Amino acid sequence: MDLPRSIVISESGHRIHNPFTSEKLATLGQALHLAPGTRALDLASGSGEMLCTWARDHGITGTGVDISTVGIDKARARAVELGVAERVVFVHGDASGYVADELVDLVSCVGATWIGDGVPGTVELLQRSLRPGGMMLIGEPYWRMDPPDQRTVEACHAQSKEDHRPLAGLIEQFGTLGYDVVEMVLADQDSWDRYRAAQWFNIRRWLDRIPDDELADELRAQLSAAPVCYARYEREYLGWGVFALMRR
Repeated sequence: MDLPRSIVISESGHRIHNPFTSEKLATLGQALHLAPGTRALDLASGSGEMLCTWARDHGITGTGVDISTVGIDKARARAVELGVAERVVFVHGDASGYVADELVDLVSCVGATWIGDGVPGTVELLQRSLRPGGMMLIGEPYWRMDPPDQRTVEACHAQSKEDHRPLAGLIEQFGTLGYDVVEMVLADQDSWDRYRAAQWFNIRRWLDRIPDDELADELRAQLSAAPVCYARYEREYLGWGVFALMRR
């Protein structure tokens, strides 16, 4: 049980595995007015940057769950580096079936709603671990502009236009699921650049080191095509944000 090796390589230098900068992550933590001792559960926690930095900056405690063995190792090392290893725990496992033993104050899935087969299922899964009056964080893409054709849709990693909603439509969806949107922090094109361009850098450095690896041809093709495709389609059409929700 692990992430595909190609993804591990392309994001090997990332601390945040979404189009979010450390500044935006800090802005989100400040916007939520996190109290010391807040108990959090982060499903699909990646390299643990959110839990680790918020434990350092706001005194929260929490558990992160992720399928990536590399991500879990990096998260644990980051917790030690920031001096918060006694406050945060990282578990290697399938986040799609994970429910906390005790209800938490803050539960999140930032950029991986595939764990619940989409937004509705992920919201239902997260709610099972959240105490009454607690807060939920969902990170999700949305259409910045209406995609004009199927080629644009697929270049934005979707199968159909209905796979994503416009920003207002996504917020409306949260409402139909019974949640108020009480905060949001959105990626911008610069934070998208930092996320995607860092992938190209990671791939190129890896190709320079291991040119004869079995994945070399696949990753060389990706590096040759991805920058232009990103600039032409994804950078213009796809947005992303983290939305703070409270049950009505």
